Amino acid sequence: MKNPIPDQVIGVPISFARGVCEHVKLGPKISETVKGKLSWGARLVQGGGVQGVFRHLFSAEEGEKLLKVSQCYLYTTAGPIAGLLFISTEKIAFCSERSLRFSCSSGEIVRVPYKVMIPLRKIKRATQSESTKNPREKYMEIVTKDNFDFWFMGFVNYQKAFKHIQQAISQSLMR
Repeated sequence: MKNPIPDQVIGVPISFARGVCEHVKLGPKISETVKGKLSWGARLVQGGGVQGVFRHLFSAEEGEKLLKVSQCYLYTTAGPIAGLLFISTEKIAFCSERSLRFSCSSGEIVRVPYKVMIPLRKIKRATQSESTKNPREKYMEIVTKDNFDFWFMGFVNYQKAFKHIQQAISQSLMR
């Protein structure tokens, strides 16, 4: 008997298509999400690709290898922020797609990217979670040894990103 639910639609795995939908759904507007993706694309081209941008943004150490990059959202008290999650042999790092605006004491408006950098040696645990209302909404919590927690969501490929984070943490414990 043939499975009534296809594994792929027009050559695209269903899980990937669902991941893209969940990712786009978290953005404020589709137009804003598309602008952010185009902005990141331009930054990646100008910065020498994903490796170049990672090394520039997060001062990669000698011998540090970038293992995986995932589009996702970092959840903050102000709401989710779209960006890229970089997983390397030394750290997990996030940089927002779009710069945030702040006003200085002089009244000047400054635009800076929202960045988070967590050394692997400081991570206590990474756990998976899902929404009780919608199990397709997957979350990843990273807790540091000093009990700060970071919530990531809206991954295009959640399982693959979580697997790479787990592997990076495990490998860092063996060093």
